[in-house]
Amino acid sequence: MSQLEKAQAEYASFPQEFQSVIISTISQEGIPNSSYAPFVMDEAKNIYIYISDLATHTQNLYANPRVSVLFIDDEAKTNNIFARRRLSFDCTATLIARDTDTWNTIVDQFQERFGEMIAVFRGLTDFRLFKLTPNAGRYVVGFGTIYNINEDNLNELIQVTKDNAK
Repeated sequence: MSQLEKAQAEYASFPQEFQSVIISTISQEGIPNSSYAPFVMDEAKNIYIYISDLATHTQNLYANPRVSVLFIDDEAKTNNIFARRRLSFDCTATLIARDTDTWNTIVDQFQERFGEMIAVFRGLTDFRLFKLTPNAGRYVVGFGTIYNINEDNLNELIQVTKDNAK
């Protein structure tokens, strides 16, 4: 198995090692905010987050739909703190209208994954479901082992070399 094939296989399952994703949003005034949210992901790599209107990141998504997400290995699992395995996506956030078929399907997936707490959230009118659609990404395995995610096929990695680094 080549290095690319091995990385491709790891990349395919990497997000499923996590229950939450780190999200970075920007306020209307241009102030960055980092936070996290539990998530579900579909086969097209769209990431869904179910978050409260009271949260800073929710207000930021209303003001600016551009969001960066990060999945990163736990510090306790890494051999070298400078080379943690990580996956990031640049995304566009879209609000999913409440009580639509899509909303119900995705919130059902949240309930299946996270349990009865979601049944409580369903009854709270301040919770919003956002779809984060990736349009670019990068998967870093370690020192010098970096892959861009093909923007035309989010399931495909492209190894970063000195010639194509950007």
